[in-house]
Amino acid sequence: MYSCSSVDFLYAMDNLHLSIEVLKKISHLVAKRCPVSELLSQILEILHSEMGLLRGTVALKEGDMLVIEASQGLSKSEAERGMYRVGEGITGMVALNGKPKIIADVSKEKGFLNRTGARSGERNVAFICVPVIYMDNVIGTISIDRKVAPDTDLNADLRLLEIIANITAEAVYAAYTEVEEHEKLVSENKRLQMELENKLRPSEIIGTGSNMKKVYQMIFKVASSNATVLIRGESGTGKELVARAIQKSSFRRDKPFVSVNCAALPEGLIESELFGHEKGAFTGAVNRKVGLVEVADKGTLFLDEVGDLTLFMQLKLLRFIQEHTFYRVGGGEERKVDVRIIAATSRNLEEMMRSGTFREDLYYRLNVFPIYLPALRNRKCDITILAEHFLQKYNLIHGRSIARFSTPAINMLTSYYWPGNVRELENCIEYAVLNSTDNVISGYNLPPTLQTEQTAKSAASPEFSDGENVDYETLVGNFEREIIINALKNKKGNASAAAKYLKTTPRIILYKIKKLNIDPELYR
Repeated sequence: MYSCSSVDFLYAMDNLHLSIEVLKKISHLVAKRCPVSELLSQILEILHSEMGLLRGTVALKEGDMLVIEASQGLSKSEAERGMYRVGEGITGMVALNGKPKIIADVSKEKGFLNRTGARSGERNVAFICVPVIYMDNVIGTISIDRKVAPDTDLNADLRLLEIIANITAEAVYAAYTEVEEHEKLVSENKRLQMELENKLRPSEIIGTGSNMKKVYQMIFKVASSNATVLIRGESGTGKELVARAIQKSSFRRDKPFVSVNCAALPEGLIESELFGHEKGAFTGAVNRKVGLVEVADKGTLFLDEVGDLTLFMQLKLLRFIQEHTFYRVGGGEERKVDVRIIAATSRNLEEMMRSGTFREDLYYRLNVFPIYLPALRNRKCDITILAEHFLQKYNLIHGRSIARFSTPAINMLTSYYWPGNVRELENCIEYAVLNSTDNVISGYNLPPTLQTEQTAKSAASPEFSDGENVDYETLVGNFEREIIINALKNKKGNASAAAKYLKTTPRIILYKIKKLNIDPELYR
């Protein structure tokens, strides 16, 4: 700790008319080694009571910035505004060159920034700022405002502040290093957090919202185990992407990943598809067939829309999950495989159990580690990110160079309900890319389902002007077309599954597909 010579004290007493008690009080404070923020505040309080200063601050360097660490006569909001770059304003220049500065009247000084906003309209107020130097380095500044009277000796005040800065330099340095260490810890914590989030987030999945971060954590927790996973969520939320992310992070990453859409397989063939059949097992079985569970041996079997299985197949699946053994259709030899089961469903399995359409024992076998995927409408912050991703994807696929979305288009995307979730958004962006004629996707380039009443007119039929009415059949046709396309998207282009999804018959769906000129192959 630095001390003052007797000459300094006499000089202070003779020329500043200041009692020796001021420096004694400050010296005693420093010797007590109280917490740094408390020490600096008490020093400013002593200067206020003994010298009558209006305001005072101790500012510390944080990189190339000066930030107020302690203050007197400033409100909390005023102190928070008192930030300066080194070299900026009077305080910044004192910190830059290490030389003190007196401003005799702040109202007449153009270089005085008044960043805190505490001095508006004041006259005859002087500002004195001195550097705090430790080991030849400027680590901060001490500054005061005081009312100037005819007998005020500002030079004497300056010399006193320099003595105080000298006495307190070591204590200020302690605060300086404390702030510096805190900043390093905060910075390191942020870096590690970002590193962890990047590690947790699978590269195939896009989303930065809090509900998606929970999904990433769940994937990270379960991937290294062999536990059965049940992925829950509405159609189009990306359940298969999550299943693949689990597989890629598991010890089975180099083994097969076999995906089975239980809703898309005909009821009479699903057992044969899963477990295979022997030659002659049924009409049309002209050759032996290896089932998908055998193809997935040593790897991962993903059962999508498992809630669509019949009770008969639920029983077969239950036995397979319990024993990992099975029989081919028409075969008598028990076979065993080593597969990890990941299932997914958009159905309410609990309600199905109550109604007797889903086995309770199978539910508990599947629901070992549930992961819930949020609907897109519940992750609004990700809509723009996803839209930009799909824009780049379909720019590449279709040879376009569309640069961005217009503001109205963004507003329409973020306000839409998205019943088809991410899958619907992806198809919406592809539609817009194909529909756009310039390098910007505008609101009218989006599908009719996203249009307002006014923009829907031009989207439904380009030949209509703003003043004309769209005929009833055209509007209904467009609406019907969007419903069927959405169902096909959800069921990956399978018309029979889409009919089941819409609670109608395959015959009606096929008729509408032909009438509305829809190509199911586009959605496979």
